[in-house]
Amino acid sequence: MSVLILAEHDGHHIKQSTRQLVTAAGAWQQDVHLLLVGGDLSAVVDEAAAIAGVSRVLRVEAPHLTHVLAEDVAAALLQNAAGYSVILAAHSTLGKGALPRTAALLGVGMVSDVVSIQAPDTYVRPTYAGNVLATVKNAHALQVVSVRTTAFTPAANAGVAEIVSAAVPAPFGKARWVSEHKTVSERPELATASVVISGGRSLGEQFNPLLDPVAKKLNAAIGATRACVDAGFAPNDLQVGQTGTVVAPDLYIAIGISGAMQHLAGIKDSKVIVAINHDPDAPIFKHADYGLVADLFQAVPALDAALAAG
Repeated sequence: MSVLILAEHDGHHIKQSTRQLVTAAGAWQQDVHLLLVGGDLSAVVDEAAAIAGVSRVLRVEAPHLTHVLAEDVAAALLQNAAGYSVILAAHSTLGKGALPRTAALLGVGMVSDVVSIQAPDTYVRPTYAGNVLATVKNAHALQVVSVRTTAFTPAANAGVAEIVSAAVPAPFGKARWVSEHKTVSERPELATASVVISGGRSLGEQFNPLLDPVAKKLNAAIGATRACVDAGFAPNDLQVGQTGTVVAPDLYIAIGISGAMQHLAGIKDSKVIVAINHDPDAPIFKHADYGLVADLFQAVPALDAALAAG
């Protein structure tokens, strides 16, 4: 038996979440296969085959898969699921759309948002906004699992996997791609950045003027709390937390963030957390490796000046 991973890509490169899934798949000690779905996979198939731990890449390629829909991905998984004991996907927009459909069509249950694999059928997943870690067991012979990939290190390049063409599903027909709008930014992607600096609602209209200079000097992604986003000081795609983007950078800098439960759940895997807040009793300090009790409107410009001075 083998593990089948839904590989994600942007048409040019394999996403880091796929490499992290390969690491997670090692818990089963079985052959690991990647399922690549797209209209033209020529730019990513060799990169997928080079990931250490992958023994086969299934290439599902057709013009109608150029803009990937969850319905088409679920159909591709369904057509290629025979012979696998585990189907894995990232707990991402695509994974959350495709995997429940796949499990339902296969007549099995699924376990979502897994952060640890304890046994071939036993998992740990967060609940209650990350305040409780539940251990769950899946009784089905076929394990269908979505993984919070930030909990796992990415696999390196050391493989030479076999590449094979796989069954292509017919167009779903009941859903179609209309358009997409991609935000262009010079900053690193929030979900995969090694440094993230986030601001809370207290920054107000100074959110960008204060955080941008520091982010540029640190080559950091910028994030925001849900309260900051709801107040209109930051766009939705910057929201960090259980209900936004879950991050696991080497360094997370929390500026004016009190530490709501759902926000803490989204940053708990950060290697180092630094917090700046005027309130010494802010919950964020209980989770921070380093804390500074200070007026952020003075502390952040001072930090920027120190970075500029080298």
